Amino acid sequence: MSTDETIAALSSGALPAGIAVLRVSGPAARLAMETLAGGVPEARRASLRTFRTADGQAIDRGLLLFFPAPHSVSGEDLAEFHIHGGRAVAAAMLQALTTLPAIRLAGPGEFTRRAFENGRIDLTEAEGLADLLAAETEGQRAQALAQAEGGLRVVADGWMRRLLRARALIEAAFDFSDEGDVDDDVAASVSGEVAALAAEMRASLSAARRGEIWRDGFHVVIAGAPNAGKSSLLNALAEREVAIVSPIPGTTRDVVETRLDLGGIPVRLSDTAGLRALDDVVEAIGIERARKALTEADLVLHLVAPGDEPDAVEAAAPVLRLRTKADLGPEGLPAKFDLAVSTRTGEGLAALVDRILAAASGAAGDPALVVPARLRHREIITGTLAFLDGYDPVSQPPEVAAETLRLAADRLGALTGRTGVEDLLGVIFGEFCIGK
Repeated sequence: MSTDETIAALSSGALPAGIAVLRVSGPAARLAMETLAGGVPEARRASLRTFRTADGQAIDRGLLLFFPAPHSVSGEDLAEFHIHGGRAVAAAMLQALTTLPAIRLAGPGEFTRRAFENGRIDLTEAEGLADLLAAETEGQRAQALAQAEGGLRVVADGWMRRLLRARALIEAAFDFSDEGDVDDDVAASVSGEVAALAAEMRASLSAARRGEIWRDGFHVVIAGAPNAGKSSLLNALAEREVAIVSPIPGTTRDVVETRLDLGGIPVRLSDTAGLRALDDVVEAIGIERARKALTEADLVLHLVAPGDEPDAVEAAAPVLRLRTKADLGPEGLPAKFDLAVSTRTGEGLAALVDRILAAASGAAGDPALVVPARLRHREIITGTLAFLDGYDPVSQPPEVAAETLRLAADRLGALTGRTGVEDLLGVIFGEFCIGK
């Protein structure tokens, strides 16, 4: 993707709509305005114009705005054409724009990628924008906005400043060892700073699961024997028919998932195959997937039908034992169970939702807390820690110790996009829609 080219795209919502916004970014943005609108308006002021094709045919009448470089969202000259939101109108405008020399349709995320390449945002802010576009719950929106506004960048920049200072001190210690203004105890000072920095990074990693929950969802797995009421409970919690319900044992042969919004927290609810020993190859595959889901759960709902006893569930996550089909008796909550529920009468469902919400809230914490929410973030911080843990100015020559800190800084720089991310850019910006 060359920044010498000018890109154009519909940047507003699906058509038809009341208004459509077309963006044009790049060196030919002025040409687009002069050709289609008869001139370039005053910067950042809306101007009412009639938009025409290159041969003078009127397309529509609307507003034109101009944002000159570098003070635009892309860091380039950027024009916005606000037109009526009909499909034919938008298509005619895009056709008129892309027939001009050096203007082409934009690819997914190309406007945001140019903002990154022009220094308007860093890589963590770009990822926050992608998460903001994908947010489905209030908590996801809050977390994504905190990152899009530079929350993680501020933390990473603070780490980088301390790391660069440590490098400078240790390098000065051996470059100017014969100078009187170099502290003899600099190695101990740097070691203390490196240890404190490593401790902060570990604390950030330990809180990373909270960010992962806000981004991907609190994972609740429904488990139990066949015909324990798992699919019925999934449908009841989702308030729609997600899974097939049948009196025939083994109806569910795969993991069936749906997503809920509980108090702004995204919850991923998984119905699994009934756990039992059998010779059916297909159902056995489903049971194996059920066991795998149990190892990945944040909370397990272990369902037991009347007349059965709860078996042990192999899961690292907390387990809520539910007596299902409470409308069939016996009355009261039997020992060894946390709740009794009935999908037919609704008994116990509100209490169950409250328990799930309490568990999810405790695990997720504050959505605005700045944590490394993506796997890429965690891998980079873990890699930086590996270098910091290898820093030992006592047993290492000073040159090796300094090189260790340089490698740590290079690795940390990939978090915000300063180093080593070229191979990731297509993947990251491919998450965006066209026009963003």
